[in-house]
This record gives sequence, C-alpha cells and structure tokens, in this order.
Amino acid sequence: MTTARRPMWPSRTDAVWLFLPAVAFAGLNVLYHVLGDRTSGALGPAAGLVLQVACDLSLVLLFRFPAWVAGLLTAAAFAMLASDLFAPGLFVPVHPIALTTVPTITSVVLAQAVRVLDRRTVLWLAGILALVATRPWAPSWSVIPFGLLNTALPVAVSFYIEARKQLLRSLRDRADRAEREQHLLAERARAEERRRLAGEMHDVVTHRLSLMVLHAGALGVTSAEPAVRTAAEDIRREGALALDELRDLVGVLRNGAELGPRTLSPEEPGDPARLVEESRSVGVPTDLAVDGDPAQVSPTVARTAYRLVQEALTNVRKHAPGASAAVSLRYHPGGLDVSVGNTAAARPPDPALAGSGSGAGLAGLRQRVELVGGRFDAGPAPGGGFRVGAILPAYVPTAEGMHGDPGARGR
Repeated sequence: MTTARRPMWPSRTDAVWLFLPAVAFAGLNVLYHVLGDRTSGALGPAAGLVLQVACDLSLVLLFRFPAWVAGLLTAAAFAMLASDLFAPGLFVPVHPIALTTVPTITSVVLAQAVRVLDRRTVLWLAGILALVATRPWAPSWSVIPFGLLNTALPVAVSFYIEARKQLLRSLRDRADRAEREQHLLAERARAEERRRLAGEMHDVVTHRLSLMVLHAGALGVTSAEPAVRTAAEDIRREGALALDELRDLVGVLRNGAELGPRTLSPEEPGDPARLVEESRSVGVPTDLAVDGDPAQVSPTVARTAYRLVQEALTNVRKHAPGASAAVSLRYHPGGLDVSVGNTAAARPPDPALAGSGSGAGLAGLRQRVELVGGRFDAGPAPGGGFRVGAILPAYVPTAEGMHGDPGARGR
C-alpha cells in the first residue's frame, strides 16, 4: 500500500509565504557576508554563507519534505555549534555581525513546522534548537534572549494560533450542528402539527360532510318533487367532491408533503364558465363576458384566474344575498385581466353562512396573484357593491407552464 505524496504547497498563498521569507533571509545573509567578517576556516570564506543560504532555500520544501528540512536545520545548528567550540571561523565568523547562533531562518521554519509535523516532533525540534541557540553552559545576556526569540517564541505563537483556529472550527461546527438540530426540531414540530390538523379534519370535517352527503342522498330518494331531488343531487355531488378533495388534503398533511400547484382534472377543468353556471344554479344572477383567446395565457395563469373567480363568487353568495354578479375575462397578448363585481346586497346575509369562512380569502387571493407576478385589487364598488380584480401576466416561467403551454418558450 503506497502512501499519498504530500503536495509541494497546500495553496498558492502558502507558496508565496514560503518563497518570500526564503528569498528575504537569503538576501539578508548575503548582506551579512558582504558587510561583516567572513569565515576563515579550511572550507573557505563563503562556507558560512553557503550553509545559511542552503537552510534559507530549504524553507520552500518544508511542506513536501518536512523531516528533511528539519534535519538539515538541526545539522546546520550543530555544525555552527561545533565550529564555535572547536574550530572558530569554520562556519561562523570569529566576530559575527548577527547575534544568532543558529541559522537565521530558524524562527520561520519552526513557525511553519507546526502545520506539517506532529506536536511531539515540533517540541523536540524546538527544544534541541533552543538548547543550541541559548547555550546555557555559557550564559550570556547577548545570546540567551536572541536564542529564545528564534526558537521558543515562534513555536509558542504558532501553537497558540493553531489552537485558536481549532477552537473556532469547533465552535463553528457546534453552531452548525445546533442549527441543524433546531431545523430538525422545527420540522418535527411542523410534522406533528400537520398530523394533528389532519386528525382534526378527518374526525370532524369529514364526519360532518359525510352526514351532509348521506342526508342529501336520502332526501333525493324520498322527495316526490323533481326540483328538490335535483337540488339534493347537486348537494350530494358537491359534497362528494369536497370529501375527495378533503381526503387528498388530509393525505398531504399526514405525509408531510408540500402543497404544490394542482393539475386541473376533468372534474375540475378550470373553466370560469362552469363557476358562473354554478352561481346561477343557486339563484345568483351572474353575467359572463369573455374577450380574446384563452390559449394566450399559460395554465398556471389560467388556474390563478379560475381560483380568483371561484373565491369572488363564493363571497357574493355568502355576504351579498340577492345581489347580481358580473364576471369579466379579457385575454390579450400581455396577459389576462380579471374582474368580478356584484351589486349591493338585497337583504342581510345569513350569519351562519357569512361566518363560515376563515377571513383570509382576499389575502390568499392577493398572495396567489402576486406569486405569479400579477396585481390584485379589491374594494367597494359604486352603489354599495364590491369588486375583485387582477391583472395577470400571460406566462409564468414554471416547469408546468413550459409543458402545458406550447407557445410559452417564445414569449
């Protein structure tokens, strides 16, 4: 099994921050060589410069070969120590211009070694180099401070920075984990609420609707008047459709799915004319005016218009008994203009019927219209009536609209 090779540099930024100090310290050592004394041993006057520059340039290889660079630095430090003790002038001038007794690049190598070597190895390396740099067997105020600054201090600062980075990463991970747990708890609470609502709707609303359908069916069978049987059949059919839709809604709530746009089925074709006929059948005089080609708008827009007309006519039946209504649909290349208005109520509304709504019908219509990019308007009309209107775009860029509207791509 082969081990993965270390990259030369973790990133371009790391490469830059290795090359810059390597070149800077190499130039500094050249300056020391030019301005100060030179080595006078058997290896020649440039022996100390070659040793220092070799250590300086090895910094660029630290991430790829950390052990080799650490070994070279330690060997150079011992060579400088041996030269000072046993062969003055061999690798260090007899009167050096710098007070450091280890390679000048030592502080940078130790600071970066914290990132590539394990803690124990770095501590051993720093301890050995600190011993060589401070030379405690010959204490000197001109050697010990600079030795500690070159060895112990860079390692301590680097360990502090790395520990702080790990702490910040740990806190960030903990915060992310807490946020995820909060989202899970909120989602669980929403799921529990959906299940509770589904149970309430199933136990209460479905039960009442079922009784209504049964009573209407029984009335249609037992009544001798054709008009009553027809009305009872209408009630039974609408109740059965309501039960089907309620059953679907209960299933959605229990499964935790999102309520998306519904595809209009053959039982609910989305034709406003059908809504007008239903309104007329229950005794509300309703006029319908259609101008233009309905094919000019996408299915999503047509469905929004259908829901607006449906809600507006429902409100007329609830809150304006005895009034007449007028529905206007104007299709044009720019979209669809919808208007539903009614005259003033002829008599007070039935309290039970008027109070059966949630009070959020118009707000829901406004939200639905604005969701497709339209403008919604609702308010009292002259003469005591009420008007609901919307200006809808021709096309809404949804996947459903693309599939259901062949001309959508060209708009």
